[in-house]
Amino acid sequence: MTKLRVAGIGVAAVAALSLTACSGSDTASSGSSSSSMAPSSSVPAPSSSMASGAANGVTTNADVFGPACSQLPQGSSPGSLDSMGPQPVASAASTNPLLTKLVAAVKATNLVDTLNSQEAITVFAPADPAFAALGDAKFNELAGKPAELAPILQYHVVGKRYDAKGLATAGSVDTLNTAGGPVKIEGSGDNMTVNGAKILCGNIPTKNATVFVIDKVLTPGTNK
Repeated sequence: MTKLRVAGIGVAAVAALSLTACSGSDTASSGSSSSSMAPSSSVPAPSSSMASGAANGVTTNADVFGPACSQLPQGSSPGSLDSMGPQPVASAASTNPLLTKLVAAVKATNLVDTLNSQEAITVFAPADPAFAALGDAKFNELAGKPAELAPILQYHVVGKRYDAKGLATAGSVDTLNTAGGPVKIEGSGDNMTVNGAKILCGNIPTKNATVFVIDKVLTPGTNK
């Protein structure tokens, strides 16, 4: 996925129903840009305030946690923590071996520049197996319908930058897809979940976002 542009996620009941019918369950900090992530809908600009937490949600490599973090390349290789840290989130994700499907989805919806231009956001990034659960046919169908896919991706982006502690304190957070309802955060640390999705590798720092790789694709409207 070409990195969701977290600053404007619109509402799309049709997209939500489409994804729900396919998967039956959910899979899967403050930008100033006012451009829309979805080609056909306008979205509100994220708040300019930042979430509390480690350096206002800005994490370091030492803060990263989760069972899948060991799958990232080491040192300064593309996709490693050292490599992703200085890059804006969409560019960083394009090198992350856990997120090839997400990057493809982001590119299909032309959200790469939108995500990269945000100042401070949080991204819940479904790992490849989360998209695989939809099946190749369904994924390709959604990728061919950017207007339906964009609101789903927007539901994975928060217009404030949170670290894990900040998310746990908040309890629930609004995404760029305001029509999809808030995302519920439960537990903390290794036991934290996002609308029931487990965190596979969390607190990943990039230039303008903190990324949480999750094991499900989140479905808008399921936490209302």
